[in-house]
Amino acid sequence: MTIKRQIRESPITQGTGEIITYTLTTTPWGASPTGVSIIIYDITDTTDEVNWTNVTATVMPVNSPSVVGNVITFSPLKLLVDGRLYRAEINFTVAMGAVETSCLIIGGR
Repeated sequence: MTIKRQIRESPITQGTGEIITYTLTTTPWGASPTGVSIIIYDITDTTDEVNWTNVTATVMPVNSPSVVGNVITFSPLKLLVDGRLYRAEINFTVAMGAVETSCLIIGGR
């Protein structure tokens, strides 16, 4: 079975002045996710994962995702910089095991 790892709506543009609380439904991977963690990287100008910059503390300073049923609700994402490319990595565990999915977010005006 093939599991798509990138979120279907990716890439998403978010304005520099916007504050958005995203949600992710885990149904394609499984129900009742646990152990949820979210990391936001600035991946502008690099394709090498070693050079990604973890900017979670800046753009998601309160990083406390919540889960209700099969829906993960992120903490608000904000303070994005125009023209920067971000990668949100969402990790969680369901019955099939540990899952990592991602989404690209473009800082825009």
